[in-house]
Amino acid sequence: MQISKINNCPAKGKRLIITVLILTIAGSFLTHAQVSSGISDDSACLDNTKTLSDEEINLFREQLFNNVVSYLKNDLKASVKNRQKSWNRDYTSTSNYIKSVSPNRQRLAEITGVVDERVKFREIDLKETTGEKAIVCQTSFFTIYSVKWPVLDGVTGEGLLLEPKDKAVAQVVAIPDADWSPEMLAGLDSRLDTEAQYARKLAMAGCRVIIPLLVNRDNLWSGNPEIKMTNQPHREFIYRRSYEMGRHIIGYEIQKILAIVDWFDLKNKINKTQLPIAVAGYGEGGLLALYSTAIDLRINGVLVSGYFQEREDVWEEPIYRNIWGLLNEFGDAEIASLIAPRTIIIEASKGPQVDGPPQADRNHNDSATPGKIASPPLESVQKEKARTEIIYRNLKATEKLQLTTSDDNKGFSGSAKSLDLLLSRIGIKGKVPATDKTFLIDERADFNPSLRLYDQFVELNQHLDKIIRKSETEREKFWKKADLSSVNKWTNTSDFYREHFEDEVIGKMPKSVEQLNPRSKLRYQTPKWRGYWIKLDVWPSIFTGGILLIPNDVKKDEKRPLIVCQHGLGGTPEMLVDKRIKSVYNAYAAQLADLGYIVYVPQHIYGLMPDQPYGEQDFRTIQRMANPVKKSIYSFVVGQERQAMRWLKQLPFVDDSHIALYGISYGGKTAMRVPAILQDYSVVVCSADFNEWVWKTTSLDFMESYLFSPEYDMYEFNLGNTYNYAEMTRLISPRPFMVERGRFDSVGKDEWVAYEFAKVQRMYELMGVGNLTEIEYFNGPHEIHGIGTFEFLHKHLMNKDKR
Repeated sequence: MQISKINNCPAKGKRLIITVLILTIAGSFLTHAQVSSGISDDSACLDNTKTLSDEEINLFREQLFNNVVSYLKNDLKASVKNRQKSWNRDYTSTSNYIKSVSPNRQRLAEITGVVDERVKFREIDLKETTGEKAIVCQTSFFTIYSVKWPVLDGVTGEGLLLEPKDKAVAQVVAIPDADWSPEMLAGLDSRLDTEAQYARKLAMAGCRVIIPLLVNRDNLWSGNPEIKMTNQPHREFIYRRSYEMGRHIIGYEIQKILAIVDWFDLKNKINKTQLPIAVAGYGEGGLLALYSTAIDLRINGVLVSGYFQEREDVWEEPIYRNIWGLLNEFGDAEIASLIAPRTIIIEASKGPQVDGPPQADRNHNDSATPGKIASPPLESVQKEKARTEIIYRNLKATEKLQLTTSDDNKGFSGSAKSLDLLLSRIGIKGKVPATDKTFLIDERADFNPSLRLYDQFVELNQHLDKIIRKSETEREKFWKKADLSSVNKWTNTSDFYREHFEDEVIGKMPKSVEQLNPRSKLRYQTPKWRGYWIKLDVWPSIFTGGILLIPNDVKKDEKRPLIVCQHGLGGTPEMLVDKRIKSVYNAYAAQLADLGYIVYVPQHIYGLMPDQPYGEQDFRTIQRMANPVKKSIYSFVVGQERQAMRWLKQLPFVDDSHIALYGISYGGKTAMRVPAILQDYSVVVCSADFNEWVWKTTSLDFMESYLFSPEYDMYEFNLGNTYNYAEMTRLISPRPFMVERGRFDSVGKDEWVAYEFAKVQRMYELMGVGNLTEIEYFNGPHEIHGIGTFEFLHKHLMNKDKR
C-alpha cells in the first residue's frame, strides 16, 4: 500500500481539488520548516479509511467531552442495577446473612479509609485546665462535660458528654452536621432551634450521649500561611492529602465515632450491663452515622436525618464526599443493608444547604472544588428506602426499618417521633420528654471553640504527615512479591501489579469495540511530511483521534519507528505539529517528523475545552463523575491509547516493535501511567512531570504542591502506598525510559526529581540494564528541550544501519 492514495479515497464530489502550499525554507529545515494546511478537498485521506470531514474535526473536542459526560451519566444511573453483582446475600438466617455481607463491610471500611488500628483506652478524659473546668453545664436531667478521647496515634476526638443524673438507659453518639458545634446539639448555643437539639432530647430521655466535634466547611486554616492559603473547605483540604494516602476525612471521623463505641462497649463489660448502643446524625453527621453503623456490628440502631437518598449524583456534591468506586458496590440502600437486620430510622427533614465552597479573596486563592449540598427530596428518600426495604423484608425485620418525615420534609432534624422510634426499636421504653424553648448556660468563661477545632484540624494533618513519611516503606511491603533481581524474574512477577494498577488505581473500562471505523483527512503538508487528522471508534459514542505525521520519503514496504507525542493540560495536537504556534511544546512532533519518524499526536481529555480559564477546565468534571464508578480520566485515556495502538500497529509503514511515547506535563503524567499498563511502547520519555509524586500531591511546604491548586483531578486513591513514580517505572521497565527535566521548571524540585530517579536508576542497574535509563537536566523552564531526548529516541528506535 502506498502511504497515501488520495485518488482511492471516497469523494463527495466529482472534482478533486488539492491545494498544496510550498514554503520557502531558510537555513536548516529542522528548525525553520513552516506548516501548510491548505488542503480543502474532503477526499484527501489515507487508504482504507473513510473521509473525515472538516466539521467532524472542528467539533471533535466538544463532541468527545459531551459523549464522555453522557457515557458517565448512563454509567452512574446503571450503577444501581450493576452493583448487585458485588453482593452474595444469604437470607437463610440472620447469622448467615451477616457473614455473607462481611466482604462488602470490609470493602466499605477500606474505601472510606477506616484502616488504622485504634488506640485502646479505658476512660475518656475530662478536659479541664487551671483556667477551665470540665463541667460545662448542669440540669435536673443531666450534666454536660467537656471531653477528649484517644482515637489513633496522635489523633483524638473532642466534644461533649451528656451524662444522665440517673442510671443511663442507653448510650448514644449524637453526630452534628459539619457546620454545627457540639454545643448547638446540646442546647448551649442559641443558633440552633431547640426542636433540633436531639442530643439534649436523648439525654433528657436518660441516655448517655457523646457529641463529637466534626471538621467544618470553613477555610480559615486551609493552606500554609507561609506559602499560600486557599478557599478549600477544611474538609476538602484534609480530603486531598488523605485520599492520596488511602485515608479519608470520612474515615477519620468514623474512627472518632467508633472510638466512642469502643468506650461504650467497654463500659458495658466493666459494669456487666447490656446498655444498647445507638448513633444519630444529621447532614454530614447523618452520613457518618450511616457508615459507622454499617461498619460496626456493635451498634444496635441508627437515626439518619437530612442525608439518606439516592446517591447517583454524588459527583455534584462537595469532593470531600467523593469515595473511590463507591457506587459500583454501594448506594445508601446497600450501606443500609449492612445494618440489616438492626434498627435504622430514616428521617426526611430539611437537610443542610451548601451552595459551594467559601468565596476566594485576596488572602485565599481560588482552588476549591465545585460542589453543592441540597436537602434530600422526599421522593428520592422514599425510593432509596424502598430498595432498602427489600432486604429487611427478606430478613423478616421490616419493623426495624422506619421512615419518618419531619414537617413534610421541611422540619428540623431529630423530631420526637423519630427519636421515640429509635429508642423503642433498640428496646428502650418511654418517650422523649418535650424540651422548652430556653437555652442552657455554658459555664466555661474562657472557652474558645475555634482553638478546639484548630487542634483537631492540626492533629489530622500531623497524622497524615506520619503516613506520608511511612509511605515508602509501605510501598516496599506492597511490592514484596515482585522480583527485580533480573529482567526475566521481573517479567514473571509483574503481571499482578500491572493488573492491580489498572483495576485499582486507574480504573478499567469495558472492552473496546472491535470495529475501528478509521476516518482521516489530510490537513498538513510540508516538503518533508504530511499530516492527517485521524478518528477511531473506541466505545459506543466515544472515539479517539489526533494527527498522524508521515514522512514523504517512506518507501514502499519500508517500516519506520513510530513516536506518540502527548500534549499537556489544555493542549491540542496542532500545538505540537504547527511550528507557527509558539508554545512550550516547541512543535516537537513536527521536529521528530522532520527527522523521518512516523509521529502520532492524540487529542486527550485533559486537553478538552482549552479556552476555559485555568482551573476551570470542564474536563475535570469527568474525573468527579468517574471516581464513584471506579474510573478516572485515565480510564478513558488508557482505553483510547489501547485502541489507537491496534490501528497504528497494523499500518504497513509502522514498525510495530519500535514505538515510543514522549509526553510533556499532563502528557508526562500519561507517559508514566499508560505504558505502565500497555506494553505496546518500546521506549518511554517523560518530560516536565517526573517527580516524587507523593510529596507533590501532599506537601504543605512546596508552593507548587497540588494542595494549593485547583487541580483536584491529580488525586488518586491510595496511590501513595502503592505506586509512586519509581514504582510506575517498574511497570515500564525493562524498556528504555528517560526523564527530561528543566532546571527552572516549577512543577517540582531538582532534588525531588533526582531522589525519585535514583530509585529508577538503581532498579535498572540491579536488573542488569542500567544503560536503558537516562535523565537530562537542562537550563530551561517547563518545556520540551528536545536534545538528549531526541538522541535517546534515536538510540533506541533506530537500528544501527539507520543511526
